[in-house]
Amino acid sequence: MKLRRLAELTAVAAVALTLAACGSNKQSSSKGTGNYAADQTVNWMESSQLPTMDISLATDEISMNMLNNTNEGLYRLGTNNKVEAGMATKTKISKDQKTWTFTLRKNAKWSNGDPVTAQNFVYSWQRTVNPKTAAQYSYIFDGVKNADKIMKGKAPVSSLGIKADGKYKLTVTLEKNIPYFKLLLGYVPFFPQDQAFVKKEGKAYGTKASAVLSNGPFKIEGWTGTNDSGKLVKNNSYWDAKNVHLKTLNDQVTKDPGTALNLFQSGKLDEAVLSGNQVKNMLNNKDMHVLPMSRSAYLEMNHKKVPAFKNQKIRQAISLALNRNALTKDVLSDGSFAAKGFVTKGLAKNPKTGADFTKDADSNGTGVSYNTAKAKQLWKQGLKEIGKKSVSFTLMTDDTQQEKQTGEYVQSQLQKELPGIKVSLNAIPYKQRLAKSADHQFQMVLTLWGADYSDPSTDLDIMTSDNSYNNGQWKNTEYDKLIERAGNEDANKPEARWNDMVKAEQILMKDQGVIPLFQSTMPQLLNAKVKGVIYNTAGTPFNFKNMYVSK
Repeated sequence: MKLRRLAELTAVAAVALTLAACGSNKQSSSKGTGNYAADQTVNWMESSQLPTMDISLATDEISMNMLNNTNEGLYRLGTNNKVEAGMATKTKISKDQKTWTFTLRKNAKWSNGDPVTAQNFVYSWQRTVNPKTAAQYSYIFDGVKNADKIMKGKAPVSSLGIKADGKYKLTVTLEKNIPYFKLLLGYVPFFPQDQAFVKKEGKAYGTKASAVLSNGPFKIEGWTGTNDSGKLVKNNSYWDAKNVHLKTLNDQVTKDPGTALNLFQSGKLDEAVLSGNQVKNMLNNKDMHVLPMSRSAYLEMNHKKVPAFKNQKIRQAISLALNRNALTKDVLSDGSFAAKGFVTKGLAKNPKTGADFTKDADSNGTGVSYNTAKAKQLWKQGLKEIGKKSVSFTLMTDDTQQEKQTGEYVQSQLQKELPGIKVSLNAIPYKQRLAKSADHQFQMVLTLWGADYSDPSTDLDIMTSDNSYNNGQWKNTEYDKLIERAGNEDANKPEARWNDMVKAEQILMKDQGVIPLFQSTMPQLLNAKVKGVIYNTAGTPFNFKNMYVSK
């Protein structure tokens, strides 16, 4: 899904980051000092409906946020993704970093009063990697013993490298050292699930509030699975409930930023995400925070639905015809900035030199350049190679303002610069777009991907030929080999591993496997009385555990 120190932005983004730096202390403030308002209620905005509360099936930011605040893993991730206490009270790691033993807290309970046990973790992990579950995030278990074999149907689910030694001791066995494993253990796909409850709810599990069980700070109420509102309420069964001061978070879908701004200004929302000129107009407002994000927007081309996309020159021409600076500055105007590549800027630094990954991987802008003359030339050559005089396809986007504006820009720019191209637009609800993307039911789609942890592999891994998130089904053998090497033989060699990933990024951009457009920011208005919100640019963005309303 989503690090900091973003630089060399557009003028708006430069100002935005200054404000984000000023606002980050407010956003990330720790527990309150006792200055609590009598009414501990916050009204929060969502841009789209909540797709799911099934830990194994969640793939999007909204679902991850809700699950992160209603559930908890072995660890909890605090400010700057700092690992904090979760379900585990003690961790023992073997010298070779391959065997992890956890002692679980005995006072942890589910919201129905049942104890949280080691077996809950075993069941959850096995359920996610089980091919029958068809979990898109199953790939993130790569490195856990037998996970890959299980996902390929070559080993039984019971052979996964996780076992319960009694109710409160858990042992995890890895096939290799995973440098960022602690961060993964604080991420939603690694959270526990209660087998008895999941079985009892059946197909309804995770689709509505009554079919959701929580072991975290809050529990969800009022969500039917299709409505535009719901709320998080304090979970009194949570092991650390005494340090949770917020009583209720009302969650309301507000797709139009103009409506969101009006609701915020009238006091009906305590948080609102803005866009376009709203951002420029509100930059000096004390409640404004433009938050950096390790989140990229890119175009995926379905090579099987549109045969023309199999041609490299066609793909390159489409990319070269797009002026990313014009898109971010003149169309979106929300602090987003032109993509430097597929891996987001500010996510990770060279272990030896400290250089940003995008700097090391840069090949004179290959994959993200704007050059209409070259675009026309390659387009003409590509059409000749495929024996066509024209190419038509539909671009699918979310029906939110930013995504619709982006789609309209892409349509206009391509039809202006590339003779014989016809782009139709199909803006659909977020939840529907996610489902169609996963099922490869699109021709071209605008996808947004946020980093799950602070390492380039979180972006690069999803473009391997067998990854469930490679929705366009792009394939490059050399790319696959480099990612495989980075995760295995070079896993304990930081510099070699870094170089593998740099080369892989360069291949992806040269072949134009996807077309990166921009890196997002989150222009957020937040009521100054709302304190203790933890925000991270990678992984799940929001941790509400310490949120409270001050007097």
